[in-house]
Amino acid sequence: MIATGTKVEDLTLNLTEEIHVKATLDVTFDALLEQLGPLMTAAEDRPMPMKIEAWPGGRWYRDLGDNNGHLWGHVQAIKRPTLLEFTGPLMMSYAVTSNVQYRLSEEAGGTLIKFQHIGLGLIPEDYRKGLTGGWKQINARAKERAETSRAGRTAAR
Repeated sequence: MIATGTKVEDLTLNLTEEIHVKATLDVTFDALLEQLGPLMTAAEDRPMPMKIEAWPGGRWYRDLGDNNGHLWGHVQAIKRPTLLEFTGPLMMSYAVTSNVQYRLSEEAGGTLIKFQHIGLGLIPEDYRKGLTGGWKQINARAKERAETSRAGRTAAR
């Protein structure tokens, strides 16, 4: 039951970030798929490899082996190399749904990523705090991956 006096703000989450990457759209998009997929890490740089079936309706999940794991969401939309969008509960095993969007566009010297995570549901406060730092870390790693790839270094010149 939702407590009387609960505000809509208490049931929503809206995180945004703009990331400027010194690499081409294609290199940045590929780095993003790698970072959100097999090269994902959790806190303390612990490997947390994820799988992305990079097509509409494809799953985004953590595979723990032996048919165990955690579904984070589904690919809602993908338009290589300018859009990657997921919908689902993400890492939260609560009554919640999320929409995560990565919109990429060319800018002078590289790529601009506009990131947004919108959530609706019963999101505990500790998750709210953790999500902000977690997404910043994931996005920074994707940026670094794109910028340090051989193709990224060559294209950004």
